[in-house]
Amino acid sequence: MTRAIRHIVIHCSATPNGDARFGLEAIDRMHRERGWRKIGYHYVIEADGTVRRGRDEDEIGAHVEGSNAHSIGICLIGTDAFVWAQWEALARLARHLEDRYPAADMLGHRDYSPDKDGDGVVEPWEWLKTCPGFDVRTWLLGGMEPMAANVLPDAA
Repeated sequence: MTRAIRHIVIHCSATPNGDARFGLEAIDRMHRERGWRKIGYHYVIEADGTVRRGRDEDEIGAHVEGSNAHSIGICLIGTDAFVWAQWEALARLARHLEDRYPAADMLGHRDYSPDKDGDGVVEPWEWLKTCPGFDVRTWLLGGMEPMAANVLPDAA
C-alpha cells in the first residue's frame, strides 16, 4: 500500500533526558498494553543516537490522532534535551524523509495544537503538548543544527 505522506511529525518520548533504559522496546510494550497492534511510531531515535525502525513507512502509524493516515512519526528518546548523536541522527533521518516525501511538511507534535486566536501561528500558550520539547520550525530554519538550549551533554 502506498500512502500519500503529508506530514513528518517529530515527537519526544517524555521520559528522562538521556535515559537509555527507555527505548523502542519499552514504547512498543506500552503501546501494546494500550491495545495497539505494535509501536505507533515509524522511527525511534534512541538515547545514544541509534535510529530504529518501528512501523514500516507503508503502515499507518499511531502517533497523531486524526492525522496518522498521512504522516510518518519519529520519536526522540527524552523530553527536551538530546545528545549530539540524537540531533545528528534526527537531521540525517529528516533529510532522508524529505527526499523520499518532498511534498510533506515537517513539524512537531505540539504544532497540531489548535490555533485558538486564529492568527495562523500556534503559539506556546496554545499548545496542548510541548512535544518534542523544541520548535521544529526554528530547527529547520537553522539548517537542522542542534538547538543550543536543547543539547544534553554526552555522558563521560
